[in-house]
Amino acid sequence: MSFPLLTVTAVVPAAGAVLTAAVPAARRTAAKWLALLFSLATLALAVLVAVRFEPGGARYQLTESHAWIPDFGVRYELGVDGIGVVLIALTALLIPFVIAAGWHDADPLETNSSRWRPTQGFFALILLVEAMVVISFEATDVFLFYVFFEAMLIPMYFLIGGFGDRAHSGSDENAAAQRSYAAVKFLLYNLAGGLIMLAAVIGLYVVAGNFSLQEITAARAAGTLDMATNTERLLFLGFFFAFAVKAPLWPLHTWLPNAMGESTAPVAVLITAVVDKVGTFAMLRFCLGLFPDASKWATPVILVLALISIVYGALLAVGQRDIKRLVAYASISHFGFIILGIFAMTSQGQSGATLYMVNHGLSTAALMLVAGFLISRRGSRLIADYGGVQKVAPVLAGTFLIGGLATLSLPGLAPFVSEFLVLVGTYARYPVVGIIATVGIVLAALYTLVLYQRTMTGPVKEEVRAMPDLHLREMLVVAPLIALLIGLGVYPKVLTDIVNPAVEYTMSDVKRTDPKPEVAVEAVPAKNGEAAK
Repeated sequence: MSFPLLTVTAVVPAAGAVLTAAVPAARRTAAKWLALLFSLATLALAVLVAVRFEPGGARYQLTESHAWIPDFGVRYELGVDGIGVVLIALTALLIPFVIAAGWHDADPLETNSSRWRPTQGFFALILLVEAMVVISFEATDVFLFYVFFEAMLIPMYFLIGGFGDRAHSGSDENAAAQRSYAAVKFLLYNLAGGLIMLAAVIGLYVVAGNFSLQEITAARAAGTLDMATNTERLLFLGFFFAFAVKAPLWPLHTWLPNAMGESTAPVAVLITAVVDKVGTFAMLRFCLGLFPDASKWATPVILVLALISIVYGALLAVGQRDIKRLVAYASISHFGFIILGIFAMTSQGQSGATLYMVNHGLSTAALMLVAGFLISRRGSRLIADYGGVQKVAPVLAGTFLIGGLATLSLPGLAPFVSEFLVLVGTYARYPVVGIIATVGIVLAALYTLVLYQRTMTGPVKEEVRAMPDLHLREMLVVAPLIALLIGLGVYPKVLTDIVNPAVEYTMSDVKRTDPKPEVAVEAVPAKNGEAAK
């Protein structure tokens, strides 16, 4: 029996969550270091998964399959393709930064005070979310995926409602009420999507007789699975609705600004850079894999919704007065680009969408974590309360600028590559849609540069005059993210080599090929007896 690497990669953070929660209340620092140690161990395992994965090999690798609930055809089946590998790596990479950035976010407000929730619980919940996200990227049994897709809502609910942002303009009671509202809204929206998906999961079992993604896709390809057109469309809508809530796609997005605004900055990163990626990943793996014909049927409407998300999210970001809500609306716009690339159904679009998931995670983490450091110093999330920060904290301002430039997809930084591929892939099949989507690029430049101008430049406000620059711990959090944004912007091939074969499989699922260029390319004349190319 081969070593169950995928299982261990998910079990390690789960075990870390249990052990961290069990640390005595007086040993807060020990709990932090234990959580960080387990997150680094998970990162090492994710690197091992990436090393052992062969891009030119089988579609699903490192597979595991065991009987779980035989009477209902449920199996414990795991396997990763190139898309799953890079998203597991992203998750494992970000969690240590989330933990380090939130090092003091759950400390008591006063010495010997219990007004703040236990530190151990904060870090244990983060590790528990990581475990559930990782196994969601690995699951190839639809029921197994559904269990963890829904289960991750519980720790996220407590992270949002129990460990909210301390920089709140109102009273303690008002802050608690806002946190509670954001947490309940997050939970209800996602539970509603999950319940609809559960009905679709049951319907899929009735039609297919099992929950195995690989068996169902193989049966569809062989023509042995008889699924009526209307049945397939209804099942697709059930799955897609749940994933669109998680993503989030307009008009199912309204929970995200509340959740990110009321969370600590590290938890906000956990929401949008890690948890929400499960929704877009599932669109590629389950919607297109299980329901290819229905996916093509729904494409025109989904493209319109994605366009609305791109433009609407960016416009609302421009008008925000709250730094964290601005980043939230910017993320809605970016998720619109990801969904656009997925349903353009071209190899460039889907490769770009996958890279966008990774690059958006890195850029949002960099920008939001630096914003969190800024907010913790001033004690306010309002843009108007800042000004001239670059003169008193130049390193903080510089890293904030790079994170912002990555958010607007500046050439040379990683998000540019993914956004370019999405737009090229979309234009190849839907030129009008591709042209309209470029409006999001212009608006991204507007909200990012205006944010930087209003917070970092101009006269130094009295309240920020004594603001300290980034400390060593904070620089250790931000510097690797910036290095990755630059490195992947210059050399994205390290990711595309892993992703592209998986995209080819997805394209074959939906029986799509890339549109041929409208202008034929002439052959290069032969030189010195060489064959013409």
